Amino acid sequence: MTGETTLDLALAHGLSAEEFARVERILGRRPNLVELGIFAAMWSEHCSYKSSKVWLKTLPTSDPRVICGPGENAGVVDIGDGDAVVFKMESHNHPSFIEPFQGAATGVGGILRDVFTMGARPVALLDSLRFGSPEHPKTRYLLGQVVAGIGFYGNCVGVPTLGGECGFDPAYNGNILVNAMCVGIARADRIFYSKASGAGNLVVYLGAKTGRDGIHGATMASAEFGADAGEQRPAVQVGDPFTEKLLLEACLELMEKGAVIAIQDMGAAGLTSSAVEMAGKGGLGIELDLDRVPVRETQMSAYEIMLSESQERMLMILSPEREGEARRILEKWELDFAVIGELTESGRLVLRFGGQVAGDIPIAPLSSEAPQYRRPLRRREREPEIAASALPEQDPLASLISLLGSPDLAAKRWIWEQYDHLVQGNTVGRPGGDAAVIRVSPSGKSLALATDSTPRYCRADPLRGGAQAVAESWRNLSSVGALPLALTDCLNFGNPEKPEVMGEFAGVVEGMAEACRALDYPVVSGNVSFYNETKGEAILPTPVIGGVGLIADARTAIDLALKRDGDALLLIGETKGHLGASLYRRLIEGSAAGAPPPVDLAAERGNGEFVRAEIASGRVLACHDLSDGGFLVALAEMAMAGGRGATLAPLPNDLSPAATLFGEDQARYLVETAEPEALIEAAAAAGIAARRVGTVGGAALTLESGHAISISALRAANESWFRNFMAQG
Repeated sequence: MTGETTLDLALAHGLSAEEFARVERILGRRPNLVELGIFAAMWSEHCSYKSSKVWLKTLPTSDPRVICGPGENAGVVDIGDGDAVVFKMESHNHPSFIEPFQGAATGVGGILRDVFTMGARPVALLDSLRFGSPEHPKTRYLLGQVVAGIGFYGNCVGVPTLGGECGFDPAYNGNILVNAMCVGIARADRIFYSKASGAGNLVVYLGAKTGRDGIHGATMASAEFGADAGEQRPAVQVGDPFTEKLLLEACLELMEKGAVIAIQDMGAAGLTSSAVEMAGKGGLGIELDLDRVPVRETQMSAYEIMLSESQERMLMILSPEREGEARRILEKWELDFAVIGELTESGRLVLRFGGQVAGDIPIAPLSSEAPQYRRPLRRREREPEIAASALPEQDPLASLISLLGSPDLAAKRWIWEQYDHLVQGNTVGRPGGDAAVIRVSPSGKSLALATDSTPRYCRADPLRGGAQAVAESWRNLSSVGALPLALTDCLNFGNPEKPEVMGEFAGVVEGMAEACRALDYPVVSGNVSFYNETKGEAILPTPVIGGVGLIADARTAIDLALKRDGDALLLIGETKGHLGASLYRRLIEGSAAGAPPPVDLAAERGNGEFVRAEIASGRVLACHDLSDGGFLVALAEMAMAGGRGATLAPLPNDLSPAATLFGEDQARYLVETAEPEALIEAAAAAGIAARRVGTVGGAALTLESGHAISISALRAANESWFRNFMAQG
């Protein structure tokens, strides 16, 4: 093996001087270029989680329903009747900023493969998007291309995109966020894993051919952007959803035949990560003949073949006697099938290319023994609590119009109408509500799905922000009548080598862990995306929570639309008027100051369980959780969804109108019922705060003062922003 590398070359690959020295100690010599590339990819932040693993271990991941927690391609949860839900969320932030269409499209493709690799048929996609200021010259272009890329891939594969979220802040001007979530259904006793077994078994490559796209994708995602971000376009993969659909069907057929011993998709770091992870989990070695890898470009080197992140590819372990059967299936689906190696007992990754050994590395240091760091951290000083009475009063209806017409609260119809959310024919709750609902069984068994994050809370107080993100996810599932089962996460932060960023990360994870334990809401999969930072400017700390809940019968699911004139509106939960870090303060008062609202996890659990029970009883006809914008925004959204208005009851005397109408106190739900007395009595018996706040009816929202605004005026304000913004060209 010739062509020794240098420290400068190692630094260019993203390794530190200490890590390069460690590589030399492991090998007993300097690595060649292929080996250096492999170490750099596997020890990158993106693949090794070297800065986050110590904190991720504190998250609760187990529950009687959990079949498989973190560590595999996706999490798996038992949903009864022999069925399991398989789901995960991942980031594709860096590629989407450089090349937004392909970056977003291949983000969808990658998360689909994570799910069907486990033996599940994908049934739903969701996303969480963050863009810079609408005034930034690139925002409109990036938004349009990202949405087009997501729609292109998901629509072509035939998996409905059912929900998501989209926010804007100048902190994302240099680093947008594109997080994609996929949900699939499998038989609980037919889950497939990536742990290789059986020395002598075949290593099989299947799917699309390998090209030069995506080389250094993992290392690119493990570094800040500088002025040369656009020059990294070759590190962005190119997707083909039609090949993905063929690959999906071929893999599921192979699994149904019982031919698969282990399987792993070629995601970040491509063939390198899939081979190393499979062999590492099985405590085995693996030998690959790179001359057998199907390629689509001439004169590709061993380095390029091992590090390419070309899409729509899988690595599979088969016994030799199943080769013929597997080959016939792949040929039927018109996909490449190549035996490129075999498992060994050596514990080493051995690569052959052009008749020579191109690499020889012990596997354990690449996988289970990758570096781990407890980075220095600096905790942010907590923002002071804001007294609601200290804020000047504004016209509440004018404030409501401003909030509903703002980029964050504007209707996202422009986005989700570009997604096919009805394909497969099982969509029960469409985008635009608290949670999407999809039927997964002929019996009517359904799943509720949502993505949630409030970055401004996490910047003001990471601990509260992390807990609130989990609690809001839990509320959104409860609001449609679903029992929250488990969550996946995508933790998006700046440079972990900066103590203030690690302080934010640690605080958010601590808050998440506390909330997950209190709500029996385990983390079963996820992703960490660090280095979302350009020229030293980091994004807001953005932990995105992807929640999954279970509904026994889709006919019992409800939505937020007001249903019937004369019904009562009840507010569940206490109102204390917290306006710190609220949208009202930011948009109306022009200030981001103040601590976010406290998160009372006991109240979250009690109020949520009460609301779910009342939905199941049939006494709650519509429900909406209170979050951004508080009570009046939630009521306006319910009114717009149902096309009918409401008249408000007198407000409590001890709070200002702004605090009452726009405070973002947590653990609250607004419900419609025809039996208010019975529901209030049941709440009192359960120790739950509940009071009547209005009556459904009419074509306007009417305040206690008599001032009113029509539903049509609310809808015009809410639906015009996206349409007008994107129409500017």
